[in-house]
Amino acid sequence: MSKLCAWIVFVVALLAVPPLLHAETADWPQRPIRFVIPFGPGAGADIGARLIQDRLQARWGKPVVIENRPGGDSMIAIQAVLSANDDHTFLWGPSGSFIVHPYQYKRLPYDPADLVPVARFSSTILGVGVPASMKVATLADFVKRARAEPGKFNSAAVPGITELAFDYFAHNAKITMTKVPYKDIVQAVNDLAEDRLQIYSASYAILRPHREAGRIVVVAQMGRERAPSLPDIPTGIEAGYPELEMDGNVGLFGSKALPAELRERIGADVVKVSDDKDIDDTLNATAQTPSRGGAKEFAASIERQRAQIATIAKALGIQPTR
Repeated sequence: MSKLCAWIVFVVALLAVPPLLHAETADWPQRPIRFVIPFGPGAGADIGARLIQDRLQARWGKPVVIENRPGGDSMIAIQAVLSANDDHTFLWGPSGSFIVHPYQYKRLPYDPADLVPVARFSSTILGVGVPASMKVATLADFVKRARAEPGKFNSAAVPGITELAFDYFAHNAKITMTKVPYKDIVQAVNDLAEDRLQIYSASYAILRPHREAGRIVVVAQMGRERAPSLPDIPTGIEAGYPELEMDGNVGLFGSKALPAELRERIGADVVKVSDDKDIDDTLNATAQTPSRGGAKEFAASIERQRAQIATIAKALGIQPTR
């Protein structure tokens, strides 16, 4: 057989056998898909996942099971996903639940790089509140008072990216406050409303009831742009304190067992089923902002967030202590 004939036979044989990757992608899913959430039912991330659960089930033809695994600083949920190490088990939640871990823990039971971005879904609105009784109208007003009375004011912030951004703001604004620890940081808003706490940074969902009751004033939101549902609250950037800019990315993550082609397909499916006014309205009503993107867009936003956190950690001299 000539070399040319042998080459033709080889090419024909190769084309006759579809690549395994394409076959696996086309056949996916083969069983129920699990979305593991690092929070309990009713949390913002949980609400978001349930908004598209039925739509994804209809699109994929298999059940989408939502599994709430709170606790352990999100590591219980993360390890559940990574230990499964397959293309049917995913983490649904905020990127901030794990990208700060290397700055908090000397040794981690997992590698953050093993969590692969699949789809961006929303952004949790983060904000900064002060007691209405302080008669503070703007963030600049608060900073002026805090500088005039160093160490007098009490502060608190939700651990993770929110606290890091808040500490960076205080550092650059050159204000000194007493940080109050909480076993349940959500309860800090009650102390804020009673002026036992003078400033508090948390998700807007936590702040909203007391703001609507007139007990607190939200002086800034922490997104790059004003949330459509909160056009009257300036961003930290607009208030003159860009250190308070932090995106509350929420979306879908897989393990490295997920092939790149399948990751793109799943990401596109999540974006497709999420494009709905009713979903947008529900997100806005629960202090979240629609922020959709496929795997590449989500990965880019997370890398930007990682760079922000690295800058903050360097400026504050943060070292892992746990």
